[in-house]
Amino acid sequence: MEAVDAKRYHLPALARLYSSLDPLAWPIVRIAAGALLIPHGTVKLFGIGTSVSGLAEGLAQMGFEPAYPLALFVACLEFFGGILLVIGLLTRPIALLVAGFMAVAAFFVHAANGYFWADGGFEYPLMWFLLSLAILIRGGGEFSVDRALGREF
Repeated sequence: MEAVDAKRYHLPALARLYSSLDPLAWPIVRIAAGALLIPHGTVKLFGIGTSVSGLAEGLAQMGFEPAYPLALFVACLEFFGGILLVIGLLTRPIALLVAGFMAVAAFFVHAANGYFWADGGFEYPLMWFLLSLAILIRGGGEFSVDRALGREF
């Protein structure tokens, strides 16, 4: 086991704990991102509260056409893409798609409402964009199906 430099921490007594948990940090980020996307796709695909057609109506009103296929894409990306992020399969392509979708949401849909999400601003989709960008850069990591297959994009 590699030596732990306890002097670099404000609480040196926690150095070994940080070191032992370090391999779990990235999987937690990737799995949480995927798991938090799944419910958004679930409600759209299965019409719980909102639906693909409801999203399509909103997209059409904002000028995004063809609205229904785009809404279906978004719902599937959130649901199936979320599942793929959780297991770490096709991690980078999914992260790229999510980053693109969230960039559009942040900069073209919500930017006019200011920063704060409570006011319909771009804060939340910007966070998702940056999180997806980090996943795109880092990939699935050690505890992913991509890594187990020995193949990442």
